[in-house]
Amino acid sequence: MSPFHTPVPPGGTSEGVSTTAALSEPVHEVTARWVTGLVLVNVGINAAFFGPINVFIGQQAITIDAPGKEAILSLVTACGAAVSLVANPLFGALSDRTTSRFGRRSPWVLAGAVLATAALLAMSFSGAVALMVLFWCLVQLGANAAYAAITAAVPDRVPVVQRGGVGGLAAMGQTLGILTGAVFGAVVSGNFMVGYWLCAGALLLSVLPYLFHRNDPALPKDAAGRFRPGGFLRGFWISPRCYPDFAWAWLTRFLVNVGNQLTIVYLLFFLRDVIGHEDPAAGVLVLTGIYAVMVMITAVLAGPWSDRMGRRKPFVIGSSATIAMAGAIMAFFPVWPGALAGAAVLGIGFGAYLAVDFALLTQVLPFAVSRGKDMGVINVANSLPQVVAPALALLAVTYGGGYRTLFLTAAVIGLLGAVFVVKIKGVN
Repeated sequence: MSPFHTPVPPGGTSEGVSTTAALSEPVHEVTARWVTGLVLVNVGINAAFFGPINVFIGQQAITIDAPGKEAILSLVTACGAAVSLVANPLFGALSDRTTSRFGRRSPWVLAGAVLATAALLAMSFSGAVALMVLFWCLVQLGANAAYAAITAAVPDRVPVVQRGGVGGLAAMGQTLGILTGAVFGAVVSGNFMVGYWLCAGALLLSVLPYLFHRNDPALPKDAAGRFRPGGFLRGFWISPRCYPDFAWAWLTRFLVNVGNQLTIVYLLFFLRDVIGHEDPAAGVLVLTGIYAVMVMITAVLAGPWSDRMGRRKPFVIGSSATIAMAGAIMAFFPVWPGALAGAAVLGIGFGAYLAVDFALLTQVLPFAVSRGKDMGVINVANSLPQVVAPALALLAVTYGGGYRTLFLTAAVIGLLGAVFVVKIKGVN
């Protein structure tokens, strides 16, 4: 079955689905202007995510309770990630049914960015752990609404033969966002309040080019069908038995993201407490810069290369193994040169992985009528590691032997992700 066939999803309706441009299989290549808008949205969202995660939440935690900084960071990020587990598929499903004249995805990109911006500004004034948790959860709620919508726009508008290249550019945007967050962390010199403001401004401005050139056909009201709460909720379950390729693709993405998150979640503290870096925030910027350069190089090369070859799995397997290697380097060489090498290797692996695995995932979606919901379910494999990884990291560092155990665990989990890719049968 083609991934863009339009059968009725579980609990859904086929009413009107075959006649609307919003649900048609994309055949025309997207323009450079549209891709630029997509990339910039990814920049803003990831700056809003990773500036706080990598630097500002940790700095804020130190001002509240320095001895308990690891526990505060783990609590705040885990609660936010728990919200994203629900928000991403929920807003993806809601965007599938949106009949606004501005399109299905664009209203959610705008509304999500506005909410996340407001929550980042409020978080900058939070002087208690409870307020940090509350406002970070709202950041995750808004940013995931925007991310679910912009992610679903790719299978909506980009033909299969262009998806590796577009996926590579989207990965570049994600990486530029992470780097932007690290730059904010370095330039504010420990003033996390200003850092949150910079992230908020970057997010709000980033969505404007896409909104002005959105190429987002409206869904006719009769194509959405009648809303049935029971069917809507049942639609979030995608049977692994009926759609095994989707299930294996989800599992491999989850494992690779857990390995990646374990490698970076305590990076600020690793530089501060193990390596003894004199300016940990600047060290995070250097490592993130190396990582970002390698991600962008491999993403923009591997994505189009996989398009030309018509193959995805060899790239995903190789990049997953490379990500695991980065964890091993950090485990056995806990010095500044080892951190530099680990960042470079992690970037090489993750860049290729982001570009090609994204293209692979869009080819195993069960239904054209529910691309937003299905991509939202896939995106849970990005969000759930943000819950799992901080908990595993806290156990490894506090009770499991320290940072070597943490990085070796990351390496093993990443290798499992490489192994399970071979189970996917419908994509080469």
